[in-house]
Amino acid sequence: MRTADITRNTQETRVRVAINLDGTGRQSINTGVPFLDHMLDQIARHGLIDLDIHCDGDTHIDDHHSVEDVGITLGQAFAAAVGNKAGMRRYGHAYVPLDEALSRVVIDFSGRPGLFYDVPYTRSHIGRFDVDLAREFFQGFANHALATLHIDNLKGENAHHQCETVFKAFGRALRMAVELDPRSEGVIPSTKGVL
Repeated sequence: MRTADITRNTQETRVRVAINLDGTGRQSINTGVPFLDHMLDQIARHGLIDLDIHCDGDTHIDDHHSVEDVGITLGQAFAAAVGNKAGMRRYGHAYVPLDEALSRVVIDFSGRPGLFYDVPYTRSHIGRFDVDLAREFFQGFANHALATLHIDNLKGENAHHQCETVFKAFGRALRMAVELDPRSEGVIPSTKGVL
């Protein structure tokens, strides 16, 4: 079983993330940011990745530190769980619609972190959630999972739909990328022999 259990404590947040890449989508999530909890549930369900995430953060200031630090810790957990990446597909992609909204996410567990993010939200907040924080989450993830991540919202009028399609597509892309390929068992998916 490809699992990881990571704790990250700072003066701003205390985050614990446990994952099972070969799970069923089971989740237990409490970040103190309700909309983020809803989006993380999308990752678990659509990625078939078991997620146990808890964050105590300084949300009395705002949600920024909690959202970013959950992204960082989730990225660290993925980096630990995939190990040397032998036998996994490495690349994943997904297009996901939700009514009028359509998003595309492409990921490469390349060992080279990078986020390329184009999501033109139609408003600044979804409830109390600042949409700028979605980018902070994905930046933290990409940097610490050592992944190249392209995220594009291709269409959308409702900001909730835009954001939800991004997270659902991210879950689907993760599912594809971390899946073990029976034809390349034990082989690192790179001509370099290392990722």
